[in-house]
Amino acid sequence: MTQVTYLDALAAAARNAQAAEAEFRRDASARIATLETERAFSYRRLNWMKAVAGAIADAEDETAALARIRAALTDRLGWETQDESRAEVQVRFDAVARAMFAAMTPVDGAVPDVAAELAAFEAWYLESRGRPFWVLFEQSVVELPLVEC
Repeated sequence: MTQVTYLDALAAAARNAQAAEAEFRRDASARIATLETERAFSYRRLNWMKAVAGAIADAEDETAALARIRAALTDRLGWETQDESRAEVQVRFDAVARAMFAAMTPVDGAVPDVAAELAAFEAWYLESRGRPFWVLFEQSVVELPLVEC
């Protein structure tokens, strides 16, 4: 092997290693982004369902529970006005609220599957809106200028 051929082989190996590293970094970045989203959605799901449970904890009946959840959803998402799309989300979420209320006040030991109801709602939202429900809960951070007094 001549010196030039040997150096060409080393250069090719270096380029291959660089390409492999770049591919790994892209894959790792994509995986990290996926895990970050899953974590964020998991905490949003947990916190929202805690709020749902708290809102209906002392509701006297299912009607009152549904009204409280609709009000909480409207408040949490900052929906100052009502439109057809928002009303549809509230109506669809009613199934989750009903299941949660029934789970918190079981009759004859029957406990509905709240997780299944929530999963069905999430699937409907994703299919009908083209994005996960939990993106509605994103909080934008407003950066304020630093002012020295």
